[in-house]
Amino acid sequence: IGAEGGKTSGSCDSGYSCAYSSTISWKSENQPVPKEKDPRLIFERLFEGTRAGESKQMRANRLKFSRSILDFALDDAKRLQQVVGQADKRKLDEYLTSVRELEQRVQRTSQDESTSTKKMTKPDGIPDSYRDHLRLLADLLVMAFQVDATRISTLVFANEGSNRSYDFIGVPEGHHSLSHHRNDPEKQEKIKKINRFHTEQLAYLLKRLKSIQEGDKSILDRTMLVYGGCIGDGNRHDHNRLPILLAGGGDGRLNPGRHVQYPGKTPLMNLYASMLDRFGVQDNMHGDATGMLENI
Repeated sequence: IGAEGGKTSGSCDSGYSCAYSSTISWKSENQPVPKEKDPRLIFERLFEGTRAGESKQMRANRLKFSRSILDFALDDAKRLQQVVGQADKRKLDEYLTSVRELEQRVQRTSQDESTSTKKMTKPDGIPDSYRDHLRLLADLLVMAFQVDATRISTLVFANEGSNRSYDFIGVPEGHHSLSHHRNDPEKQEKIKKINRFHTEQLAYLLKRLKSIQEGDKSILDRTMLVYGGCIGDGNRHDHNRLPILLAGGGDGRLNPGRHVQYPGKTPLMNLYASMLDRFGVQDNMHGDATGMLENI
């Protein structure tokens, strides 16, 4: 999932396909998995199921005359609450409340857009605010983990090379243009503002994951989360010495809270191989991986 769409073909940078700058999930070396940016469609896919060949109008009509997905499961949920223990009952209540609140948020977003002619061309469910969009996507990711709808997800704040304006934090220039700052202090300060904004959205996601208990641990304690990008220095298009953050506890398999510096030219794939190894995946040496990372 992500806040920006993107092409999966054509040339975007140095002769490479646009798919490489807008896609981080792949079925194979030449099969990109396009991300979804519409919170309503993500919600429906995760919790309602989509219908092949269904147009936007058909979907709107179906949702208009159908009850909430929780209404269908309400009777079963009530019966289940009578037989489960207190801990499971609290977990069930928390889940039902989360689904209901998130469903209502997505619905409100769609209704707000339908009343504005200015937003008529936007897909239903995408908030006008970039910050709200990112946080709604984060909430969907958290809920998907909470109900075990998926164990793996990617969330893209912005595509590589995105020239999005961040005027809402006082940076009207495009991000990509500013990244070629030529050591201009004013441009570097604006890049810092953008980085701070992105980090605040990461903090929001981490806090949400930490707030939900799963047994004796939080979801964050059981999660491995990688945050970063593929450029170490945008001014020089340098792909080395990437500032990567690894969060979560990995269900006791990670030792967080430290800064670790690895030798230059260490492939990022070594980190992914190490994470797969901690998940018990034997076939973990992919791409340009050369070995496992120590001290993670």
